[in-house]
Amino acid sequence: MKKTLAALFLALLVPAVLKAQALMAHDPLDKVIAVVEDDVILKSELDRAVSNILTQYQGRGTQLPPREILERQVLERLVMIRLQIARASGTGIRVSDAEVDQAIANMARQNNMDVSQLRATIARDGYGYDEFRSTMKDELTVQRLRQRFVQSRVQVTDTEVDLLLQQGGLKRGEVKLAHILIGVPDAAKPEQLAAAREKADKVRKEIADGLDFSAAAIRYSEGQQALEGGDLGWRRFDEVPSLFADVVSSMKPGDVTQPMRGPSGFHMLKLVDQRENAKQVVTEYHARHIMVKTSEIVSSEEALNSVKNLERRLKAGEDFEKLAKQFSEDKTTGTLGGDMGWFQIGAYGTRVEEVLKTLKDGELSGPFQTEVGWHIMQRLGVHDVDKTAELEREQAREAIRNRKAEEEYENFLRQMRNEAWVENRLTGKTTAG
Repeated sequence: MKKTLAALFLALLVPAVLKAQALMAHDPLDKVIAVVEDDVILKSELDRAVSNILTQYQGRGTQLPPREILERQVLERLVMIRLQIARASGTGIRVSDAEVDQAIANMARQNNMDVSQLRATIARDGYGYDEFRSTMKDELTVQRLRQRFVQSRVQVTDTEVDLLLQQGGLKRGEVKLAHILIGVPDAAKPEQLAAAREKADKVRKEIADGLDFSAAAIRYSEGQQALEGGDLGWRRFDEVPSLFADVVSSMKPGDVTQPMRGPSGFHMLKLVDQRENAKQVVTEYHARHIMVKTSEIVSSEEALNSVKNLERRLKAGEDFEKLAKQFSEDKTTGTLGGDMGWFQIGAYGTRVEEVLKTLKDGELSGPFQTEVGWHIMQRLGVHDVDKTAELEREQAREAIRNRKAEEEYENFLRQMRNEAWVENRLTGKTTAG
């Protein structure tokens, strides 16, 4: 559980995005550490975020860069969060309190606890619940901005999918990668490129001499995952950015690349682990049903009595298809004689799944209730289907989409940062688009 919470807070570098004016009114000694367009970041916010990082790495402080470098890294991420949230707000993206509550409830459920237990865990880990909610809201906002950006700018054609499969470009399996970026500014001068290259070579040598890759990422990387040790997590091989795909394909777990020049700077990758894809075989069921809806006019008891009557008629030998066409109120299957087709377990909800698992082929269920009404169902068959080719095609489509999305969004963030007016009082630098 603690790891899950830590990942969330490291991703957004708590503190929550509060109105700076309110904070300053609360503490007149607090000072502005950065101005981001029409917003500000306070020294207290930076201190809180850095403090959270130090807490997460307690006992592993040697993995962190010196305090002044860590502060610059943290402040830059806070700046990027502010810019993304401002862009989301400007494009009409809103996250409601109800959506935040639902996300928190989902997190609690995923960690086998209820919300009250989650709140207690948050407090035990030293976080305020209001702060946690605001952080969650920021995360959802940034996710929604990315989703909207990807939907509007990233398209994948059938031709692209065909070409990837025909050319054998779809690499099977998954890889776990870590990443270090030594960044260079846009339109970098030769001396800036040379300095970045020298730094990248120095970092690579330290790794070769025994410095842990994750520690090097925390200390030196300017990538978005720097404070997570450069961890990119598990991703399908075909999702690896095209810039690195050929290099990664020849690596073994534990290998680290030499610095590679890219649009944003010099990159180093470590192949942490890899695994193969298994054959994709799924179990499908065939069934048919009759549904009688409940409503303000039809009570649950009346709907149940109707289904019980249909059950008696079926057991007496009447034709299921004819009764379904005449009485079923499921518009999708009613005209098909109640035929639900072949489907994977769970496709029609948990209650249907529970009933289906108790039946044998040809067996009729008793009346059962779902949120829409009362049903009676007959299981017709079950079989295993090899979905490898179908899923592989969808995997190819998703791989192309993800690759395009990652590259496009990185370009979008870089352009947004270059165009933004940011006064960084920590470094004394001001950038303006």
